[in-house]
Amino acid sequence: MDLSDLPDFVLPLLAAVAAGGLIGFEREWRGRSAGFRTHILVCLASALLMEAAVSQGAWRFDILPGTRIVSDPTRMAHGILTGIGFLCAGVIFRAGFSIHGLTTAASLWITAALGLLFGAGLFWLGVSGTVLTVVILAVLRLVSARFPQHLRIDAEVAWRREDPSAEAAVEAAFAGVGNRAAGGRHELIEGGETVRRLFRLKAMGEEPLKALAARLRAIEGVTAYRLDPRDD
Repeated sequence: MDLSDLPDFVLPLLAAVAAGGLIGFEREWRGRSAGFRTHILVCLASALLMEAAVSQGAWRFDILPGTRIVSDPTRMAHGILTGIGFLCAGVIFRAGFSIHGLTTAASLWITAALGLLFGAGLFWLGVSGTVLTVVILAVLRLVSARFPQHLRIDAEVAWRREDPSAEAAVEAAFAGVGNRAAGGRHELIEGGETVRRLFRLKAMGEEPLKALAARLRAIEGVTAYRLDPRDD
């Protein structure tokens, strides 16, 4: 491999940078932890490694007499997609009942797959995958915004332990919103002075959520609350 071979490698690398940039821009716009540069680097690294795998005949090593080298680039693909799982795990976190970051992790995984396609020279398949990914992440989100929003909400409410009527009032406030998952967690915090409970709700749109917040503020004894709609 010499400089004359370089033009053959430039197009796959540029395509990988463009694909990673398009997907990363959508994640950056949403304020996700893995954004523009991360997706570009993942896609570019995948393309580089795949190009190295398909060009194994140009590697500098001595072939033993009487032996034959059989190249299997798919082994490189398996290694990349396995390794990217560790990076994807870094953007997934749990908050209360919710698991956040799954969509960003999936976008990193498919970005690596697109880099492999470009590195292998499958340009049209890579372009098709890039377009479909951007449509799924951006366009379908705009479409779903026009439909009634079924919000899944993680709710956390704290009240003074010395006010026993607060718990019944809190449960009554949640009863008018939607379905509450059974077995909400109970905690005693701040040296036993405060009771904290976690609930999981489903609500239609933001108006019921605002009404719930108003009811919680009106309950005597409630010291804090948090209503956290899930959004990956």
